[in-house]
Amino acid sequence: MSKVDRANYVQVKSMAYEDSPQSIGYGATISAPHMHAHAAEALLPYLKPGSSVLDVGSGSGYTLAIFHHLVAPLDPDEVSLAHSGSRVVGIEHIQELVDWSKQNLQSDGLTKAMEKGQIQAVCGDGRKGWSDRAPYDAIHVGAAAPEMPEDLVEQLASPGRLFVPVESKTGYGQHIWQVDKDEKGKVTRKKLFGVAYVPLTDAEKQWPSR
Repeated sequence: MSKVDRANYVQVKSMAYEDSPQSIGYGATISAPHMHAHAAEALLPYLKPGSSVLDVGSGSGYTLAIFHHLVAPLDPDEVSLAHSGSRVVGIEHIQELVDWSKQNLQSDGLTKAMEKGQIQAVCGDGRKGWSDRAPYDAIHVGAAAPEMPEDLVEQLASPGRLFVPVESKTGYGQHIWQVDKDEKGKVTRKKLFGVAYVPLTDAEKQWPSR
């Protein structure tokens, strides 16, 4: 996180370093830095050079940058993508946010990583994942799903880990769930802590006037 300047990924630069969520337009937010730290820490065993990562609801591109620095080769010029295998894919269903995230990543000095394909931002329904690059060693979801997103669990590698906020079945509150898939494909789920995220929904519900 120390390698990523949050000021490149927010709309109000004067609030860039506050530990609070902020609107980035189109009904989306960038989470508070402490939540990004929780996500990176939970996924850390699966974030290493050569890993493949999916970031669902990638928004302004901030978490794409964080995950890239954790999975990229120690020397970016040392090996090509074909040899390193590391890739971070961000999926966002608002095209304007996808375009903005690419500009932000370039502003943060990651143009070369994007040109090499080590960071890829795509437009699509993140609830269904992005099967073109599956399976993923780690999957991060930046909005609260109404139920456990089984399509994302399916796209986990063996082994792999999913970090996802999910609405309570009782309709009260949200919790972060850590979903692990072991080498044999066995899936286990662990509830971590309560949170308050924007909902993981479709593009029309998120931004009706688009």
